[in-house]
Amino acid sequence: MDITERPLGPLQPSPPPLQLGLPAPPTCGLQTPITARLPQAYPPARSFQLDYEDDCFRKDGAPFRYISGSIHYARVPRPAWRDRLLKMYMSGLSAVQVYIPWNYHEPLPGVYDFAGDRDVEAFLDLTAELGLLVILRPGPYICAEWEMGGLPAWLLWKPDIVLRSSHPAYLAAVDSWLHVLLPKIKPRLYQHGGNIISVQVENEYGSYYACDYEYLRHLLGSFRALLGTEVLLFTTDGTQVWELRCGTLQGLYATIDFGPDSNVTEAFGAQRRVEPKGPLVNSEYYTGWLDYWGEAHASTSSARVAQGLEDMLELGASVNMYMFHGGTNFAYWSGADFKDQYKPVTTSYDYDAPLSEAGDPTEKLFAIRTVISKFQPLPVGPMPPATPKYAYGRVVLQKVSHADLLDVLDVLCPSGPIQSQFPLTFEAIKQAHGFVLYRTRLPRDVLDPTTLGAPPHSVCDRGYVMLQQEYQGTLERDGQTMLRVMGREGDTLDVLLENMGRISFGANISDFKGLLGNLSLDSSPLSNWLIYPLAIDTAIQQGWPHAALPKSSSRGRAGPAFYTGTFETPGIAWDTFVKFPGWTKGQLWINGFNLGRYWPPRGPQQTLFVPGSVLHVGRPNNITVLELEGAPPTPFLLFLDQPLFNRTLTGLRVGELAPPPLRAASPNAQGIESPHLL
Repeated sequence: MDITERPLGPLQPSPPPLQLGLPAPPTCGLQTPITARLPQAYPPARSFQLDYEDDCFRKDGAPFRYISGSIHYARVPRPAWRDRLLKMYMSGLSAVQVYIPWNYHEPLPGVYDFAGDRDVEAFLDLTAELGLLVILRPGPYICAEWEMGGLPAWLLWKPDIVLRSSHPAYLAAVDSWLHVLLPKIKPRLYQHGGNIISVQVENEYGSYYACDYEYLRHLLGSFRALLGTEVLLFTTDGTQVWELRCGTLQGLYATIDFGPDSNVTEAFGAQRRVEPKGPLVNSEYYTGWLDYWGEAHASTSSARVAQGLEDMLELGASVNMYMFHGGTNFAYWSGADFKDQYKPVTTSYDYDAPLSEAGDPTEKLFAIRTVISKFQPLPVGPMPPATPKYAYGRVVLQKVSHADLLDVLDVLCPSGPIQSQFPLTFEAIKQAHGFVLYRTRLPRDVLDPTTLGAPPHSVCDRGYVMLQQEYQGTLERDGQTMLRVMGREGDTLDVLLENMGRISFGANISDFKGLLGNLSLDSSPLSNWLIYPLAIDTAIQQGWPHAALPKSSSRGRAGPAFYTGTFETPGIAWDTFVKFPGWTKGQLWINGFNLGRYWPPRGPQQTLFVPGSVLHVGRPNNITVLELEGAPPTPFLLFLDQPLFNRTLTGLRVGELAPPPLRAASPNAQGIESPHLL
């Protein structure tokens, strides 16, 4: 057996147990009251190391344990980074845990973006400025309920690629990326004067089917070659035997993840089976959970989260809370899970975290802060308050020039369509996100209602069907796959395909998008397709449709169409939340910034978070809505000063409203209709 490979048989036995099966608490002094002085040490240089003898970390030679929280810079607008990090520091955290999503920075092979909101170096430098250490998780796979788990969709341009394995095409792409990313990280490592104390290799690999030790060894070699031999490298996995067997590797310190419903002693006992000595570490202690479209808003008791944290800290463990601040899946970045069926993640990544989606302190934060104060001194000074929110009220929208999506294909797809005998996937036409239109013609008269159908699971993920530009209905990946249609030979059949987010966790994340199989009319396959890759975001960022000449549209309000409106802020741009009364499903942009998907009938999310940083002061704010199924008779949006996480739009009851976060009072705008009247 290769000495770097974990045994495939029984895991290493635990040392003699002390109470409930756990080894003795660390002897580094971490479990002592905060009034006790830590032993003095005189390290030769800055260092962050494992101490296997005393079962703890040592920072500059002195015993150390961290209390950390997760924050994802890609889910937080750059102007808000400082506010969120400062609140984390004032909560008593000594560190933050940070993912780096590969697909966020390399949208196309060899094309890199580290500017603006993607400036990860600026984010890391800000954490150092505020006195926070960093536990870095650069992937290449991160999960995080992020689109494709952070892997770029262009990897699927090679349909036979085996992701997260030693497949040559995958390793070549990973190596190329790591040679760009890791040199940016190396100067910021703790031993080089920075604040990054440890770096994760891969992520929860034991939950993936491949169990490819050659792949893990390759990654370990790459990280060592590019970051040096001194950096502390680690893995994170669940507590099941099979997860730890396939996710760990000699030379990578194995940590675990579990939530407040787990038995702490049993969970750390699982870590001890693969790491008999060294610090106890929970790398993902779940403070809440994510939301899926169509399911109830997730929430976790503050008292339960606080008690679990206290139990771990009493054992001397290092803990990272996932999430401490969740943020928002702006644009198309939300991922999906697959558990018996496809489950897309909501735009909000609030996570019921200690800091809300808008960055406001919650009851849970103060409960956690109280626990931390029992083990180490809190920073001096008050917790920064919630940012002000403003209820801008009701904004009426208009259907814009030739607003139906089918009327503006020349704007949305200036390069023209791709011709193909049969439908092609998003990946085959090299489109990562958003929407693609598939067009063909009826091959014969269909004078009686006839079945238009798709093979099971071949509509990925939703298809909006139009015949002669009249909306017929929607096909869905794990839902309705047939419609009844009528028409004449030569009539135009259009299907707008929406990517709702690639699977980010599970056995197979090779989640191809678009029409994966051919549509059939009464069992006869359709052919001769025109395929339009739509660049909607590019058009909107260039000023369309607000710069277009106003023209009326004669058709109704069903089917994919654009709506626009404007509003002005009363002298200051504050955060706000937008509600969609009577709307069905779609995408929202303000001033060209893609705020994400809305879907109130499916729920639970009823509002989208609008950061004040995307708003203008002293000039109109342009609103663009792409409604996919059907707008209300009088289309308007309602801007509120708090979020709504109701179950569904149709079942609203006062008791279902989520309790508002702690927030600053916000007066209602003069002359704007009060939301309380609606």
